[in-house]
Amino acid sequence: MTVENSRSGSMQRATARTIAAGVALLAAGLALTGCRPDEDATRVQGWSQIDPAQRHPIAVSREPELLTLKVPRGSRGLAPAQKAEVIEFAARARAADAGNTKLVVAAPAGSGNEVEAAYAVEQVRHLLNEGGIPETSVALEAYHASNERAAPVRVAFFRYVAHAPECGEWPKNLAREPQNLPYHNFGCATQRNFANQVANPADLVEPRSESDRSSERRDTTWEKYREGKPTGAERSEDEKASTSSAN
Repeated sequence: MTVENSRSGSMQRATARTIAAGVALLAAGLALTGCRPDEDATRVQGWSQIDPAQRHPIAVSREPELLTLKVPRGSRGLAPAQKAEVIEFAARARAADAGNTKLVVAAPAGSGNEVEAAYAVEQVRHLLNEGGIPETSVALEAYHASNERAAPVRVAFFRYVAHAPECGEWPKNLAREPQNLPYHNFGCATQRNFANQVANPADLVEPRSESDRSSERRDTTWEKYREGKPTGAERSEDEKASTSSAN
């Protein structure tokens, strides 16, 4: 009994040492795997950034666009050249902003040309309205300018600017990709061209504001729907296609 117990204890100790050695080797292998110097930073637990829009995103920021209008004392508002500048500025505001933010008109308060500046502000509001910018999209502000004799009228809005990603990084050898994944620079040129060619970067952030509906046509269509009539526009005989053929 003593010999058998001794053999059994020796076998248990040997088995324990084998398990401990296996656990140590497994822990060392996991540690080495987590410290691989060639590990791709875009891969997280089996997931990899293969979409160019995620790997090379387009950054969009808002930057101020400013128009400064000098109004001298004794003037009657804006000069003809300044009126042309306001009309052009309104066109740029509509094209770059698409009605997502307000256009701010700042007038001096306490300056020597306060009366002339107030008259110029009214002209600016009228020109902006004629340029397609409604009154609800124009905000009036005043700034302190008591030490100035001819303080300017400032017109400003925030425009969206798209910043293209930087391309040309080749951190890996393209001839060795065992997982057959897209290379790092894949799709970067497309993203860069898109950022440089987009007409209105605001579209990358949020949809544009809706324009006014055509109430006349909607009322006509709804009245036909209520009466059970076809809601489509009627076509003349010349517009209708003929499907008959001679035998």
